[in-house]
Amino acid sequence: MSIIFKRKSVRKFTDEEVSDELIEILLRAGMQAPSSCNSQPWEFIVVSNPEDKLAISKMHKFAKPAAEASKLIVTIGNLNEAKVHRMIEQDLGACNENILLQATHEGLGAVWLGFHPIEDRTLKLKQFLDIPDYCIPFSVICVGWPKNQGEVKLRYDESKVHWNRY
Repeated sequence: MSIIFKRKSVRKFTDEEVSDELIEILLRAGMQAPSSCNSQPWEFIVVSNPEDKLAISKMHKFAKPAAEASKLIVTIGNLNEAKVHRMIEQDLGACNENILLQATHEGLGAVWLGFHPIEDRTLKLKQFLDIPDYCIPFSVICVGWPKNQGEVKLRYDESKVHWNRY
């Protein structure tokens, strides 16, 4: 799957809008992710309002790319849907990675901004977006057309591979 070797975190975007149709394709990819007991506990908020994106960009020091992105995809774990609560981070992690890979496939740039499990970050996002208590705001994925296309560094490191035992 060569798209994996092309994916990178993109934090600078052009002013060109990303269509709602492309966002739907990314969300469809996210919803194809595996999940514990096939519970599919994810929900999403798509943020396109410039003032809201700016506010989210100020929620923590690494969230600055949110202001410049065309759209934000807030990934949410719904505890009422999760059959195994302690697996929700893995479920949402797989979902996020699918979105990032699909964004790369579509020629878009994207970056995953971590919110969960850092309480002050998740609380700010939860309050700002009126997310119910039974849901966990997991991350914000910034999506846009990449401003700069730099090289992707290949990360394979044979010293980190162990066969049969550590």
